[in-house]
Amino acid sequence: MSSTPITKETYLEWYKSMLLMRKFEEKAGQLYGQQKIRGFCHLYIGQEAVVAGTVSATRPEDTFITSYRDHAQALAKGVSANACMAELYGKATGCSKGKGGSMHFFSKEHGMMGGHGIVGGQIPLGAGLAFAEKYKGTDNVNVCFMGDGAVRQGALNETFNMAMLWKLPVIFVCENNGYAMGTSVQRTTNMMDIYKIGLGFDMPCAPVDGMDPVAVHNAMDEAVQRARAGEGPTFLEIRTYRYKGHSMSDPAKYRTKEELEEYKGRDPLMTIKAAILENQYADEAWFKDVEAEVKKVVEDSVKFAEESPYPSVDELYKDIYVQEDYPFVMD
Repeated sequence: MSSTPITKETYLEWYKSMLLMRKFEEKAGQLYGQQKIRGFCHLYIGQEAVVAGTVSATRPEDTFITSYRDHAQALAKGVSANACMAELYGKATGCSKGKGGSMHFFSKEHGMMGGHGIVGGQIPLGAGLAFAEKYKGTDNVNVCFMGDGAVRQGALNETFNMAMLWKLPVIFVCENNGYAMGTSVQRTTNMMDIYKIGLGFDMPCAPVDGMDPVAVHNAMDEAVQRARAGEGPTFLEIRTYRYKGHSMSDPAKYRTKEELEEYKGRDPLMTIKAAILENQYADEAWFKDVEAEVKKVVEDSVKFAEESPYPSVDELYKDIYVQEDYPFVMD
């Protein structure tokens, strides 16, 4: 039985949260084109159901850690759009004080333990966060997101072995969007069912429809219950799709227009809207209100970022070590 049942409120919150993710990312892409956002920028458009279904099956105390495609996770964990947009601008009011940019959103307060630029680098860190919770005696879990390219890293095998050996409360999530940067999964592996990697470690594992928040929620809920009960990790291959390229510099010429349109026909925002209307959870007026509300949140975040100051020069020497009198720092 689901420990977090899906209700009318769940559907409404899914739509609102996914719409915020979508509109924030669309605005980020627009601003990047205007060169107001610099550096690398990886958008989450199309994959929103993965995060929405995960949040509804977890608690605020649970931590998330992910790769450099991290904007949606931060927003879903409660980091304000203002702090997220300011970080994209490199401003001091950003969630990482303007020092991380697009790839390094972080908020200890909200349990968002970072986007990480090293491919697969977050995998052992996720297990470490889970170990910390077990060590402290909590029943909190860590959700460790990765892309389909990251599962080729050796650190995954080492981490999976340790996580199973110590029964760590971590859910490993492969967001399989079909392309590691611009290389299709078919060209990188002989085994198309990525979730089966877990079998080699006797780790519970399963494929999940990542275009459906309901499927994500149910799979995640089962994994979370197992982790809280001390039964160890789970590996979920959540099959999703990104409507944009790998990053803003990627024209995505490696896939067909037909393939893209097929997945746009399964847009999680549209399917959840249809379900809400079918079940009479809300009417069209509600959707218009939500869209206006989200639009204002995003517009306000841009204004906030534009008006915020850049970090001062002395910030270069702060936040490098937690221990300020770290003995190995030499002048």
